[in-house]
Amino acid sequence: MNADDFPTPDVDVDSVDPETLKDRIDAGEDVTLLDARMQSDYDEWRIDGDNVMSINIPYFEFLEDDIDEGVLERIPDDREVTVLCAKGGASEYVAGTLAERGYDVNHLEDGMNGWASIYEAVEVERYDGAGTLLQYQRPSSGCLGYLLYDDGEAALIDPLRAFTDRYLDDAADLGVDLQYALDTHIHADHISGVRALDDEGVEGVIPEAAVDRGVTYADELTTAEDGDTFAVGDATIETVSTPGHTTGMTSYLVDGSLLATGDGLFIESVARPDLEEGDEGAPDAARMLYESLQERVLTLPEDTLVGGAHFSDAAEPAEDGTFTAPIGELVEEMDALTMDEDDFVELILSDMPPRPANYEEIIATNLGQSVVDDEEAFTLELGPNNCAASQDSLAGD
Repeated sequence: MNADDFPTPDVDVDSVDPETLKDRIDAGEDVTLLDARMQSDYDEWRIDGDNVMSINIPYFEFLEDDIDEGVLERIPDDREVTVLCAKGGASEYVAGTLAERGYDVNHLEDGMNGWASIYEAVEVERYDGAGTLLQYQRPSSGCLGYLLYDDGEAALIDPLRAFTDRYLDDAADLGVDLQYALDTHIHADHISGVRALDDEGVEGVIPEAAVDRGVTYADELTTAEDGDTFAVGDATIETVSTPGHTTGMTSYLVDGSLLATGDGLFIESVARPDLEEGDEGAPDAARMLYESLQERVLTLPEDTLVGGAHFSDAAEPAEDGTFTAPIGELVEEMDALTMDEDDFVELILSDMPPRPANYEEIIATNLGQSVVDDEEAFTLELGPNNCAASQDSLAGD
């Protein structure tokens, strides 16, 4: 049976929307989840948290009238249990079979697809440049983006295609004209929204240094070279070349206050160097990354904020809820930033996580060499980003 083709349960089953579930987790409530996806999908990505108890029992265990007692014994009967699956069909069915047996259950609307649709905007309170800076956060994948607005104008950094309408709606709600959509590099974990926004009249910008990777649409967009600037009201966004994660990796210095580092530097780790040239090219890319960090990033004033394009489960948000930190703080907490080059290269090659799911097809799509529709694009990017060089945090080491 296809996990999407389950009958409606004979009993009423309450549902919980993804935003409400996230609010409960963020508030520190104890949450018990029964994840009814296949184990391989569960192992790749799931909803976690210090206050989250997660149990994986695939939906097919509940298809027989006589469910194995060993299965039922794994499910707590003294608390509320939220059942989830990929899209919401199997979880409603599983929740119904458990409700018939007296369990206190509900199910997650739209499943993990619904979870992947959560996208929050949080103001970067320590930003002290002109205008207001928001950080977009996608908790399902750890993707981060930025919206700067001032004096009726706005710019986006690292937008996601899946949220094109959201950006346009947010700009309209703020009463600003969205001028630019800038990418830091050719992403390997999500489909970029730059071209989609360019189609809507926003000026799409990609790094000039990324074009040689095989970008097919470079003539249709603006290309940014090192030192180029973009005006947003009274604020200025400056292009800063920071190769390493990729040869075209580019950061954007937002009015001298925050460096949007893409995948070059995160608040808990540094970039992995193997997604462009594979294992063979990783050592050279790591040395390139070291040079970029030492000569282009760490030479900025120590109170300059760093805001990456991603965060991992190991990242700790700042007091304002954003995944940002001053350069000086990162230097104090991350030994990798004060190592010599050889030790740095050895460290970041030693503990890299699995490469992002579907990364080769995502890269091809972002280069314009492959075409996927919106539904295919959304499915391709489900799961964790895995763009950092380490499994765990390097901060505080």
